[in-house]
Amino acid sequence: GRRQYSFLIRNIGIMAHIDAGKTTTTERMLYYSGYTRALGDVDDGDTVTDFMVQERERGITIQSAAVTFDWKKHRINLIDTPGHVDFTLEVERALRVLDGAVAVFDASAGVEAQTLTVWRQAEKHHVPCICFLNKMDKPGASLHFSIESIKKKLKANPVILQIPIGSGKSFTGLIDLITNQQMTWRVKSRAEDGRVFETKSLSQSDDPELLQDAMEARAALIEQVADLDDEFAELLLGVYGENFDAVPPAKLQEAVRRVTLARKGVPVLCGSSLRNKGVQPLLDAITAYLPAPNERHHDLVRWYQDDLCALAFKVVHDKQRGPLVFVRIYSGTMKPQSAVLNINRNNTERMSRLLLPFADQHVEIPSLTAGNIALCVGLKQTVTGDTIVSSKASAVAAVRRAQKEKEGERKRGGEQASLVLAGVEVPEPVFFCSIEPPTMSRQADLENALTCLQREDPSLKVRVDSDSGQTILCGMGELHIEILHDRIRREYGIETHLGPLQVAYRETILQSMATTDTLDRTVGERRHMVTVSVVVCPIMDSSSSSLTSCEITYDEEVEEQLSPDVRDAVENGVNSSYLQGPLLGYPVQGVSTMIQSVSMEPGTSLAMLSACVSRCMLKALRQAGGQVLEPVMSLEVTVGEEHLSSVLGDLAQRRGAIRDIQSRHDSKVLLATAPLAEMMGYSTALRTLTSGNATFSLQLDIYEAMNPQHQNALLNKMAGLA
Repeated sequence: GRRQYSFLIRNIGIMAHIDAGKTTTTERMLYYSGYTRALGDVDDGDTVTDFMVQERERGITIQSAAVTFDWKKHRINLIDTPGHVDFTLEVERALRVLDGAVAVFDASAGVEAQTLTVWRQAEKHHVPCICFLNKMDKPGASLHFSIESIKKKLKANPVILQIPIGSGKSFTGLIDLITNQQMTWRVKSRAEDGRVFETKSLSQSDDPELLQDAMEARAALIEQVADLDDEFAELLLGVYGENFDAVPPAKLQEAVRRVTLARKGVPVLCGSSLRNKGVQPLLDAITAYLPAPNERHHDLVRWYQDDLCALAFKVVHDKQRGPLVFVRIYSGTMKPQSAVLNINRNNTERMSRLLLPFADQHVEIPSLTAGNIALCVGLKQTVTGDTIVSSKASAVAAVRRAQKEKEGERKRGGEQASLVLAGVEVPEPVFFCSIEPPTMSRQADLENALTCLQREDPSLKVRVDSDSGQTILCGMGELHIEILHDRIRREYGIETHLGPLQVAYRETILQSMATTDTLDRTVGERRHMVTVSVVVCPIMDSSSSSLTSCEITYDEEVEEQLSPDVRDAVENGVNSSYLQGPLLGYPVQGVSTMIQSVSMEPGTSLAMLSACVSRCMLKALRQAGGQVLEPVMSLEVTVGEEHLSSVLGDLAQRRGAIRDIQSRHDSKVLLATAPLAEMMGYSTALRTLTSGNATFSLQLDIYEAMNPQHQNALLNKMAGLA
């Protein structure tokens, strides 16, 4: 491969509401850049990026795969972002490695709910965007309507660079307002793949109305850009004396680029991907207006200078090659057959091969420089969100540079923290359910599948229940667990059975309790006898929302007489009793245990000691009066004024507490907390209440004690009485 200069690279994502035509647009880009031979069509289910079967079935994109292609001297890395609300983690992960984004809209529907959610995430990460109004060939498509919708709902400042020629069925082409040319796609010939289109300057056009529209639109564009960009305004007034016709297209284009990168405006283009119109100008716009990697400033990168620093943003499992890790290189160069250091796991791994994910095949490459996206083979330990550097030495050097820079300011946080690229914050999973293989012989296959899935998706946790031996899946939401179940069936061919979805409660105790217990057992020839006394008491730590873990302390005299291995056995006993609370068997938190005395007859095994301790603990916890703690979620709902009262009413029934109602532009943002147990199926309920015009996000806020009547209701329900 020729040396890639980073200013010729574009790392972009396509974001859109479901059905706005995102995947079709991607397909067309790959086709026109010469990487795919045939035009795939989502409606026929043969697209390149949606390689997972259930993406084709559901018609939605879940895994954000990266695809690389070249367009007119530029290398474009397209990172596919999922549009579904349960995959915020996927979207966050993709936005971390994007430099710019293309928002695709259905020109007849304008801004839809999910577009709004993804758009807000892009705003949060300061990602410059351009808009593509797709489906201009639909009967209801309207440039004017879509522009109003972008202004009103996204609060963005649309900069119109093209106007359509014709609308609906008669949509035949575009007028490029920057160059004053019209492009028309001929539909006459049989092979209407849209590769050939005709470009000619406007003056030859015979339609006076179109000429008039184009002139007005171009004048409006020039005025708008002059308002947003001082440099262009000076040029306009000084050199061209406000003679709009004399402004050279190149100068106007440079100004639009500055406006886009400063996020003062959003260029708007239009077309119809399905009908193969307008995609090539969109590719030109991506290279013209979206930032190169070196135009986005990543703080950390300058500390590494020319040393390697990369972020693993996706892990995909390949049946032949094992885990493939997608990385974005921020600085330095990556080479195959080299050792790299994973800062998050603090271990060194050897990368065997380096691939470029071209649309049609993975191409092996000898090295790759900053700004690129690559696929690594051979990294066995790396998971999504890890930072990879070349060596311990380079990490230490980076720390030193960072410290030097921060000496002026007061240094905050540990030095290690500043070195890791802000990976993806993984929230605590709040839903769980058991998962069982169809037969015991498939247990090992299931465990392997779950190991692979956990590396791909850090928000999935898997644990084994010590009592029942069941495997438990813990996830972020209802759809999240459902899709995991689906993937295990499809990709790994295992028909698993899921238990009912449950809320991850915790338990604690209400008062202090001292208890003694004796265990006397003869096994074979050997008599085991041990007596233990413990005191348990609640640790009240209401200030922190994090789960206060449990403590173990010893009476001073006891501590001195116990040998280290006896102490280990005692602590094992205590910790195992913390895993299952006295009321419902949920993990215990906020309990302090003091070991008052331990007396053992000679010949008693350590396992018997642990057993006695945990039996004694269970007794103490039961007597101390159990209290169930439930996960309370912080909830943010963005909703139009007209639906506010019905959303509030619904929340009141869900034991919700309203913290604040803010106004954001012309919609209301409702900040509230509500118990997770009451939020089952909330996305569906909210959609119904607001006819799809609200967005929400949920995350764990705090574990709170349940009030007695709700706790009793829960206990009865768990006991099967309800």
